[in-house]
Amino acid sequence: MLRSLLAATAAAALLLTAGCTPAAAPPEPAERRDAGILLFQWGWDAIAEECPALAEIGIDWVLTSPPQEHVVRDEWWGHYQPVSYRIESRLGTRDEFAAMVATCAEHDVDIVADAVINHMTGLGTPGTGWAGSAYEHYSYPDIWGPDDFHRCTESPTGDIIDYRDAAEVQTCELVNLADLRTGEPSVQQRLRAYLDDLLSLGVAGFRIDAAKHMAPDHIAAIVDGLPAGTRVYQEVIRGLSEPVQPEQYLATGSVWEFTYARTLTSMVESGRLNPDVVFGPEGGSVPSEQAISFVDNHDTERNGETLSYADGEQYALALAFLLAHPYGTPQLTSGYAFAGRDAGPPLDTDGRVLPASCADAAPSPQPRYEPGTWVCPQRWDVVRGMLAFRQAVGDAPLTDSVEFVQADDAALEHVTGFGRGAFGFAAFNAAATSATATFETSLAPGRYTEAVSGAVIEVDGAGRFTAEVPGFGVVALHVGAVER
Repeated sequence: MLRSLLAATAAAALLLTAGCTPAAAPPEPAERRDAGILLFQWGWDAIAEECPALAEIGIDWVLTSPPQEHVVRDEWWGHYQPVSYRIESRLGTRDEFAAMVATCAEHDVDIVADAVINHMTGLGTPGTGWAGSAYEHYSYPDIWGPDDFHRCTESPTGDIIDYRDAAEVQTCELVNLADLRTGEPSVQQRLRAYLDDLLSLGVAGFRIDAAKHMAPDHIAAIVDGLPAGTRVYQEVIRGLSEPVQPEQYLATGSVWEFTYARTLTSMVESGRLNPDVVFGPEGGSVPSEQAISFVDNHDTERNGETLSYADGEQYALALAFLLAHPYGTPQLTSGYAFAGRDAGPPLDTDGRVLPASCADAAPSPQPRYEPGTWVCPQRWDVVRGMLAFRQAVGDAPLTDSVEFVQADDAALEHVTGFGRGAFGFAAFNAAATSATATFETSLAPGRYTEAVSGAVIEVDGAGRFTAEVPGFGVVALHVGAVER
């Protein structure tokens, strides 16, 4: 990939061109929409209200929290402990879920449901679920009996201990969660019936929670014969030198690529967003067309593995890179601020989740959010601007990479950028101090409205433009915002 050594201010040193060939005239925007968003712990009515705004900014799909009946707990992870497959939860009723799916469909926004099919509850004592269903750890009336669960012999505790043992990872219990015998045809048929029920309500597909803890052929048997076009996204957390890897699941669908999130976090924290970073098989990750790329999700924002809303401007910068870069299908995360990794969403006196709302959301990340406050990155100017950038550039390849290697102005050492052919160019600053630079691009000459700030920037006949890149910020030009 081409690289330029550029310096743009009077204090900067050498300027080497990358052999860019600007287009004679700007091409028409690609108008491609592929980005999704996890609305973590958002109730069904709240999602329905948000969908028109999501469609307007270019969101293609919404991932919901699990919709099935769950244990009665205040912690967020209660939703990941199924009691039955009734669509009744503290996020809403079956009718509200169906209405939400229909409303979002009216705005061409698909709903992807988080499907918990690896396990049931992890509580040691009998109880009653949210919708009134009685259960015990290995007994769920009219659904599962003791013979429908694995009895782990690989681990002395019954829980997964050694992630280097594939059998243990896929048959033992994940933190005491009753592990279903997903290799049994009768179990597969019952799980498929649950997915079919969700499809009957209009969902476009599923995120398979804890897919890593099921053998790939078990998942394949469960989803076999799903309608054409059904989205299947699988959670397979990549672990170094482990025998269970995301690549083993690609025959069934796409996977969440944790390597991407970890790499992006490392680049932001190191102060340099490498424009030539290699993703895909050559970089130790799955092919782009089968990767769900993300900065964070509901797990990683709690375990500190990646950046999160708490990182403010650096988090926003990572989101800008995510949306500008061609690798994968990007997923944003919109949830609530929390204190303590187990903290659940804000609840009313009956235990239902209070309606999420972005009506009063600020247009930029805030230094601090009170616990229980809904965090709305989809309302930030940088996210809205970069979603527009992504739609305009479509699947154009990455070009014109630039990295300032030698400059008297130290701030320039943290400025990088890349183009998307004649469709767009994005520059990033991974330092707190702003820096002015000149960039050589493949953009056609013209007056471009910058995606985030709204400033007008002139691209000359050679494809060059000069701009101040804000600290922990981005400057993005694209053909969807150029005078014609």
